[in-house]
Amino acid sequence: MSVQANQIARNPTRLLGRRSLLLPGLAVSIALLGVMLILGMMVGAADIEPAVVFDALFHYDETVFNHLIIQTVRLPQVLAGMIVGAALAVAGAIMQGLTRNPLADSGLLGINAGAAFAVVLTVYLVGAASLTVYSIAALIGAAAGAVFVYVIGMLGGGATPLRLTLAGVILTAFMSALTTAILIQDQETLEQIRFWTAGSLVGRDFSIIAQTAPLIVIGLIGALLISRQITTISLGDDVAKGLGQNTVAIKIAAALMVVLLAGGAVALAGPIGFVGLVIPHIARFVVGVDYRWVIPYSAVFGAILVILADIGARIIMRPQVLPVGIMMALVGAPFFIYLARWKVRR
Repeated sequence: MSVQANQIARNPTRLLGRRSLLLPGLAVSIALLGVMLILGMMVGAADIEPAVVFDALFHYDETVFNHLIIQTVRLPQVLAGMIVGAALAVAGAIMQGLTRNPLADSGLLGINAGAAFAVVLTVYLVGAASLTVYSIAALIGAAAGAVFVYVIGMLGGGATPLRLTLAGVILTAFMSALTTAILIQDQETLEQIRFWTAGSLVGRDFSIIAQTAPLIVIGLIGALLISRQITTISLGDDVAKGLGQNTVAIKIAAALMVVLLAGGAVALAGPIGFVGLVIPHIARFVVGVDYRWVIPYSAVFGAILVILADIGARIIMRPQVLPVGIMMALVGAPFFIYLARWKVRR
């Protein structure tokens, strides 16, 4: 291990000369997230004044129509967007750090598709069920997808970034085809979850958030607890082992966090892609390679991005609302092309 790699692994942020700016920057980002939450409650089929939003939050009167809209529709929707965005962004950051693959993302590597297929199959087999059942199905599907991609990627000489990406693309296409086949031949299942399969925040309420948020919170806390170890692994297994890391245990723990985050997000809002691809790159550009900062910044930036996409989904075809997953595809697809063309080749 080189001296430079050793220094970066022990204190990656200091070498970037940005430590004094990171905490204020995170505070500013959180403040911006708060502004986006308010904006998300203002914008919709009919816009609502900021004063009315604050009045509905702090002096709720269920007899006032706008108060009712904010408390029962828009507030749960923006909170769901914040939770989902944070979960997917952190899952992507973990995956990119562990695999050193700039294209790693729970959507591109088949985890979201596995979770979505498991939920659709559950609805098809058992019909309407509690959200707990759907959450368990999403977690099982996400875990199965992750294991499948890693096993396929290991064939033929090791799980290189290219092999993992190709395995993820193959699994995503296969799972999406099976999901579509079920939905086409079963109209009842299609009617139940057709918006959810495109990635949507519409119709989320506090009961749904309360059942899925604990999974995501556990995943976020776990990611923060192993963030230092992810930093060293992101610099290479040899660097991590040279610093005394148990790389196998850390990778297993990190994979579990990814399953909790991606599975919980899919259970809450459906398979929303590209958040985990785009945001970690932005976070690393801002804070450097220290995952103790990459993870919290990714969580905040991811929440902001999904809320922005949701606001755009409400505006673009007003009064109809597009699924937020479609808006994220419009943002993420060009970024994916850029990464595939320049980052991977380099």
